[in-house]
Amino acid sequence: MAALEEEFTLSTVPLGAGPNGLLGVEQSDKTDQFLVTHGGRTVILYKVSDQKPLGSWSVKQGQIITCPAVCNFQTGEFIVVHDNKVLRIWNTEDVNLDKVFKATLSAEIYRIHSIQGTEPLVLFKEGAVRGLEALLAEPQQKIETVLSDDEVIKWTKVFMVFRHPVLIFITEKHGNHFAYIQTFSSRTLSKYTLFHGQEEKSVIQNFTASVDRKFISLMSLSSDGCVYETSIPIHPRDPDENQRVVRSLLLKTVVAGNARSGVALTVLDQDHVAVLGPPLPASKECLSIWNTKFQTLQTSRELPQGTSGQLWYFGENLFMLHGKFLTVIPYKCEVSSLAGALGKLKHSQDPGTHTVPHFVNWETSRGYGFGSQNSEQSKRILRRRKIEVNVPPPAFEQLLSTIKNDSEKDIEVELCKFLAVKRTPDFHTIVGDIVLELLGRHTTEPSFYPRNSLMQLIQTHVLSYSLCPGLMEAALEKTDVQMLQLCLQQFPDIPESITCACLKLFLSISDDSLQETEINMESVSDCSDPVQEKMDEQTEILQNGFNADEQNCDSCDRKLNQKPQDAAEETTSCPVVPKRAALLNAILHSAYSEMFLLPHLKDIPAQHVTLFLQYLYFLYLKCSENATMTLPGLHPPTLNQIMDWICLLLDANFTVVVMIPEAKRLLLSLYKFVKSQICICSELNKIEVSFRELQKLNQEKNNRELYSIEVLELF
Repeated sequence: MAALEEEFTLSTVPLGAGPNGLLGVEQSDKTDQFLVTHGGRTVILYKVSDQKPLGSWSVKQGQIITCPAVCNFQTGEFIVVHDNKVLRIWNTEDVNLDKVFKATLSAEIYRIHSIQGTEPLVLFKEGAVRGLEALLAEPQQKIETVLSDDEVIKWTKVFMVFRHPVLIFITEKHGNHFAYIQTFSSRTLSKYTLFHGQEEKSVIQNFTASVDRKFISLMSLSSDGCVYETSIPIHPRDPDENQRVVRSLLLKTVVAGNARSGVALTVLDQDHVAVLGPPLPASKECLSIWNTKFQTLQTSRELPQGTSGQLWYFGENLFMLHGKFLTVIPYKCEVSSLAGALGKLKHSQDPGTHTVPHFVNWETSRGYGFGSQNSEQSKRILRRRKIEVNVPPPAFEQLLSTIKNDSEKDIEVELCKFLAVKRTPDFHTIVGDIVLELLGRHTTEPSFYPRNSLMQLIQTHVLSYSLCPGLMEAALEKTDVQMLQLCLQQFPDIPESITCACLKLFLSISDDSLQETEINMESVSDCSDPVQEKMDEQTEILQNGFNADEQNCDSCDRKLNQKPQDAAEETTSCPVVPKRAALLNAILHSAYSEMFLLPHLKDIPAQHVTLFLQYLYFLYLKCSENATMTLPGLHPPTLNQIMDWICLLLDANFTVVVMIPEAKRLLLSLYKFVKSQICICSELNKIEVSFRELQKLNQEKNNRELYSIEVLELF
């Protein structure tokens, strides 16, 4: 479910839409601080929690600010553009913008984008993109023209994908729309034509977008009142070719079809969008939150004073013009579930009580009995549990308050106090809320990463992936392999995409980085001892029960069988260091669905696939050293897990691995391994037939009331 909280006014200065109104709201490098750019001459820095300005800067008379001011997260400085070509860069200590750093460029700027993890990016009106540092080094450099005549930019946004920025901007020409994707990792610019399909008469009024690892999900709000979605690949097969993408209906009639102004759309998370506009032709404008997964309206609020059709969101705050004043509306969006979308998770709440968001953790729920023989006692237990859920312990409230503003050490102290309190039946949901609060602050303040607190919460053994979505993503971003290993060992519901992302990281991280990291080594035995691959013995197994002359042996068989006498045994050492082996063992233990895992395995680089196969084959040889076919250690991988992952990797990447020279010897060994398994199964079938015949003979002897003692030598 989603909820809109009580709104408050941030700006007491009357504003308006358009060039002389509000140009934009942008995040500062400090938590809870935002840059508000007034159309015309002024930039104001606000602190939202205090609802007051911290600073104000204006350009001189006759100059006009032409795009929103942004913060350079790498330096903490502010950047603004006036008169289309002039850059001004300053910090909070500066008073007069006329005396700060100035750079005049050779082309007109459409927008400056600035996000965590990269330098600011400057998008010019002609479609070219430059990094800020390159522009400051040579301000008068020639800027190429990317767009055609009469083609203008309508909307733009930047994302971080695999630690590299990806910029998308939408253009319009004679009623046709085009999407440009600029990737900075490969330095390619791709162009797509947006095909309207059956809705050719509708006019696109607003855009928003979200991103995953491969696609940008572009959403558009059209004049027919519907929201459409278009999936655009980040890395196309042919970047130089103008490709066509078709949009599909996502939400039907979220605003009135005749609304021509005051409409806006923005993505809040993977399942929720916020829509600004009148829901009915004669109604007043509303702010509503829709669930795109289940296509349901979650909540809405009427805005009687009207809006400008501008909507921004940062963290858990929505910014908009309500009337002529900048208004902030905090919101909450819970993890999507069918029950939540249908309203099944709503609970009555007494005034003054705090509602804990509802999650389901099947592992912890199994411990609660529902089949009590005494119905009255059962009802009393349920009533007591309801009271405990609705009234969290004081330590929880204090901890949440500390998380919002205090340092990591203060949070660790309060967390220890909370964990010392006696656990309640809803302890797992409260721990999930704490993790989400920590991750929420990390999202708005990337430098804040309370690793110790998160590790403590994971070690409570009550969390699952669905209780704390975003935790493993944050650990992947920080390359925190110790936390990822712990999550893989404890979470029963990790998506296959996250499992595969962990596998990629475990295979690609350097040995030096692993050397400095603390890893749980329980699942690893001594990898320093090489295992012996007995060539001649396995050759005998291949020929057991068959006439070798009658077999159509291919080149692989001949290559395996033709070994010199002094090379009867080959030693195979572990291809990875022990710490990497421990991480890979965590992957082997994780739950997965083959259908959902295979597509993600195809994205693993070929050299990493080969390395993982070599490690799996090493584990198989280790298993073969003893009669029980098991590995030493507390929680080692099982033989079935090893063989399943070998099959998965070969199914997903066989054509790629076959072309790698380094994998030739490995494939030959795997081929021999499969042949030996087939022959063993054949021999076991023969033994089964022999046992059945012996069983029949024994039955006949039993019928004659006789007995015998027989010694069978099978090998």
